[in-house]
Amino acid sequence: MRLHLSTWPEIETYLESSRAILIPIGSTEQHGPNGLIGTDALCPEIIAAATEEKTELLVGPTFSVGIAQHHLAFPGSMTLRPSTMIAAMKDWTDSLIRHGFERIFWLNGHGGNTATIQAAFAEIYSERSLKVGGKDNLPDLRLKAVNWWELPGIMDVCQREFPTGHGMHATASEVAVTYAAYPDQVRKVEMTPKIAPVGSFRDAGHYRAIFPDGRIGSDPAQATIEKGQTIIEAASESLSRAYRTFADED
Repeated sequence: MRLHLSTWPEIETYLESSRAILIPIGSTEQHGPNGLIGTDALCPEIIAAATEEKTELLVGPTFSVGIAQHHLAFPGSMTLRPSTMIAAMKDWTDSLIRHGFERIFWLNGHGGNTATIQAAFAEIYSERSLKVGGKDNLPDLRLKAVNWWELPGIMDVCQREFPTGHGMHATASEVAVTYAAYPDQVRKVEMTPKIAPVGSFRDAGHYRAIFPDGRIGSDPAQATIEKGQTIIEAASESLSRAYRTFADED
């Protein structure tokens, strides 16, 4: 069930049986010569959609622009400041609480979001803790964030499908996931070197100087639709279990 494809009476009825919702969250940033700019938002969205077929859940709108300042030297990349993202996540959460949601599961597709997501959680919980009278008169809000590739068993699947050149950014697995969902968007691009270098970076200009085609440690040319389908199937099975545990916990 998707929030954007539902009516308000349908959501009102849903809330009679569940107070949980899943929010895909990612980024809009370059993913090398053959990776889609929307990869980090598309992957959690794709996996969430596949999970709909396995368990009852409500999928909210995708939070598609995150913390990506270091990618801004590549055209098309977009970013939020951490303070902006924290404020937006709080507004999204407050809106959902207003309707009765108490369990919000954020499925993340961008490692660069992790620290800011946790800071947003701290901001939301702190406001509740500081409220006069404490939390006794407030709903039992619970927030959870999981990187999709850190769902139980999924990195093992990714490493099995791509034993070499999986990488750290513009990875073979994330490119494969997007290709499986959007087969008409497959790109065949020769990349040199075959496996990109690794290293650290500071700002956008330094990133592009060190990683001129955008990849870090990866060979995404080996991504295929079939491998992406395998990863999506495994990730949706794992997410189904993780989400149900979270949604049903006392």
